[in-house]
Amino acid sequence: MATLLLIVSLILAAFSAFLVWQVLEQRKLIAQMMETDDITDPDREPELVLTLKVTDPIALAKRESRSARVLADHLPVMVRKMVYQEVMKELEQELDDRDIDVQMHIEYR
Repeated sequence: MATLLLIVSLILAAFSAFLVWQVLEQRKLIAQMMETDDITDPDREPELVLTLKVTDPIALAKRESRSARVLADHLPVMVRKMVYQEVMKELEQELDDRDIDVQMHIEYR
């Protein structure tokens, strides 16, 4: 019985040593990644960014504007851009009415 307990203890000790080694390796990897990404202050809170995507800008344009019904079939890229500009303008106006200071821009991906 004592032999069995000794073997189990040795296995658990080896497993614990393996886990400690893994934690140390993870810390090295995290430090290396922070160094390559030039993160100087790890305690700094991440910046939150809100992303808005209009699911079907062409259908929205056709529904809201007569001229867009004609243009959407011939110039879809321009209509999409105009929809996003209008949504951005309306959202900015609504937030301004509620005294919420925001910075907005359109990002192409």
